[in-house]
Amino acid sequence: MQFDKLFSNTEIKGKTMKNRYVVAPMTRISAEADGRANKTMEKYYERYAKGGFSTIISEGIYIDQSYSQGYKNQPGLATDAQKEAWKSVVESSQKQGAHFIAQLMHAGGQSQYNAFTDETIAPSDIPPKGEQLGFYGGSGPFQKPKAMTDEDIHQVKEAFVQSAERAKDAGFDGVEIHGANGYLLDQFLTDYLNNREDQYGGSVVNRLRLILEIIEDVRNAVGQDFIVGIRISQIKVADPEHKWAGGEEEAAQIFSALGEASLDYIHVTDGDGAAPSFGENSRTLAKAAKDFGKLPVIANGKLTDPEKAEKVLAENEADLISLGTGALANPDMPNKVQQGKEIEEFDFQNTLLPQAEVKEHEIEKELVK
Repeated sequence: MQFDKLFSNTEIKGKTMKNRYVVAPMTRISAEADGRANKTMEKYYERYAKGGFSTIISEGIYIDQSYSQGYKNQPGLATDAQKEAWKSVVESSQKQGAHFIAQLMHAGGQSQYNAFTDETIAPSDIPPKGEQLGFYGGSGPFQKPKAMTDEDIHQVKEAFVQSAERAKDAGFDGVEIHGANGYLLDQFLTDYLNNREDQYGGSVVNRLRLILEIIEDVRNAVGQDFIVGIRISQIKVADPEHKWAGGEEEAAQIFSALGEASLDYIHVTDGDGAAPSFGENSRTLAKAAKDFGKLPVIANGKLTDPEKAEKVLAENEADLISLGTGALANPDMPNKVQQGKEIEEFDFQNTLLPQAEVKEHEIEKELVK
């Protein structure tokens, strides 16, 4: 196959993506203990840029020194020192021709480590389903979070704004607001995690309110020339089978509202990005985002096979394809596909995995393989 769609140009906010391949955000837990990015991270991201990816979205970055951190050794954009540490990481990938977007994340009730507090916060005092992730250093059930006050909500909004401003100062090409996978903003959107009786709870419109307010606040802070996107999902880290109760009708409400906001793209992730997301013969999540949101869409979920990815693009289900485990196994995926080389299968045991206890030189040795 020629993969004409995969290797065609597209544009977002005046930035030309040389192909449709995007590195998906993946938790790496390899930052310094104080949240500063480091040389290991620089090499990790740079290899994707060298491998031909047009765009890189960072791992989830915590946004304040309060409740947002979710993992030990997670990087932050909560301080000027953290901002400065990101500069060389961003620059090294951009020099290789890749755009770099910072994913801004608040873990909320799904946090399993926070250097600044032993508490977690969430829209309501309901813990996430399931248990913490052992390979990210957690164990046991999630703790019961504190229901957020109006003051907490205001603080979170300010933290997203300030971290977005730091991302711009650090040289990133844009920010992605993390509204997926069971983290704080998705908790507001999720019916069984949000039993608030104020303007942020109840109807879909109300449960979306905080997300929409943060989008507008961030846009006002960073200006019109900076990319602002969002990541949305039905599935969660702690509840991978979750579906929106209202199915496609609820998806229409969500994506229509996001499409009317000051966003430049919508990034969706699903168990299979090419499969119906709301039952038999329904739309994929990406197609729902395109049809109702009418913005550029990044699709994610088991799209490593380039023929499958090409089909998603050719059928106008999405505009770009993001790879997670496929990129881990093939950091030079775009170059491999263009050169007709074999695609490696992701092997959980043998592919570089996030391990906070792995020494930096051991990671670096793996990165240059």
